[in-house]
Amino acid sequence: MLMEWFNGLTPPIQALLAGMFTWGVTALGASGVFLSERPSQKMLDIMLGFAGGVMIAASFWSLLAPAISISEELGYPGWLPPAVGFICGGASLRLLDMLMPHLHPSMADTDPDGPPSTLRRTTLLVLAITLHNIPEGMAVGVAFGAIGVMSGSTAAGALALAMGIGLQNFPEGLAVSMPLRREGLSRMKAFMYGQLSAVVEPIFAFIGAFLVQAARPALPYALAYAAGAMIFVVVEEVVPESQSSGYGDLATMGVLTGFVIMMILDVALG
Repeated sequence: MLMEWFNGLTPPIQALLAGMFTWGVTALGASGVFLSERPSQKMLDIMLGFAGGVMIAASFWSLLAPAISISEELGYPGWLPPAVGFICGGASLRLLDMLMPHLHPSMADTDPDGPPSTLRRTTLLVLAITLHNIPEGMAVGVAFGAIGVMSGSTAAGALALAMGIGLQNFPEGLAVSMPLRREGLSRMKAFMYGQLSAVVEPIFAFIGAFLVQAARPALPYALAYAAGAMIFVVVEEVVPESQSSGYGDLATMGVLTGFVIMMILDVALG
């Protein structure tokens, strides 16, 4: 009954609801700040590795592979739109990194990245995670936007992507709320700022789905763009952070586990 109701919605509204789900899982992860004891660093690194594995698998199975197929359906060289979109996605995140002052959770005791800023360190921490949540929202949006536009695109496949991103948002929420707590914020403020970092996901999910529905030829570029942005986040932030505390081997196993689970979700449901 619920799926029938969901399938009856327009793709942009479906994307908005899916983005709200991923935002909600981020809030669930951020609520870990209310625990009496801080989760072990070993567990945090494994969870971050898991998040990276999910994002890598989603980038290929849910975004790049469909982009290649759709490019061929549209009469483009199968490699061209995915290559262009992928590079543009990564370059866009790099440009935002350069232009926006921010402070990664793994750099909480160092100087901020980007241009000089007078913003508080807590604000810079939230900006960093918010910046990196944008491609996740876009990925959900373009997956739902493809429904009804290209053959083979289904709500089940888009839901699999949303589920995978939701899974990796849990450790992400925890990874931002804990440093905020260490910066001296109360548990409630650390939670509020931690979950707020993902508010961009439903917004960009809706925008991504709307734009894809309006511009069908841009779909393979949009899918690959989201993939490039996600891979940039994984390589630039998630994996280095998971390897920085002496539990690199366990974090790597987390990457492999996350990759396999996301692959199963996409193949089984997509």
